[in-house]
Amino acid sequence: MTSLTLGCRYSVRVSPQMANRIVDSARSILNKFIPDIYIYTDHMKGVNSGKSPGFGLSLVAETTNGTFLSAELASNPQGQGTAVLPEDLGRNCARLLLEEIYRGGCVDSTNQSLALLLMTLGQQDVSKVLLGPLSPYTIEFLRHLKSFFQIMFKIETKPCGEELKGGDKVLMTCVGIGFSNLSKTLK
Repeated sequence: MTSLTLGCRYSVRVSPQMANRIVDSARSILNKFIPDIYIYTDHMKGVNSGKSPGFGLSLVAETTNGTFLSAELASNPQGQGTAVLPEDLGRNCARLLLEEIYRGGCVDSTNQSLALLLMTLGQQDVSKVLLGPLSPYTIEFLRHLKSFFQIMFKIETKPCGEELKGGDKVLMTCVGIGFSNLSKTLK
């Protein structure tokens, strides 16, 4: 299902060795599933790096049908929460990406609400999107769409089967409100 995995590991005001530790731990999980993994590193130091030390990893998987699914994790700011080891961050981010792949759909769970907003503001025509299981944020966002735009979505669950792999899917359907920019000049 997944043809390629890309990533970017970033760090500021920490040892550059953190890069290798994050990349190796993420690869230890992802290499079990696919060999085409490219994780780039970006390390900033000095005045351009700001005043807060930290590191993180962003991973993107491209499926065979052209869908991009992503996962991202970053270390906790200094003095807030417990310290995160680079190895744990890399492994957890890789697991999050695998979970997004399993959930499936046309949009990852982080961007479900954006797709639904664009459907709401779109033309006064029927729009449909196939999503993985709805995240708690998306459920709350649907409530906001109903209160602000008085729009309701038709929600159909599609159980996983021969055609749909991974977790259960949700087909979201609505008719857009036909929003247009009032400040746009007409020619």
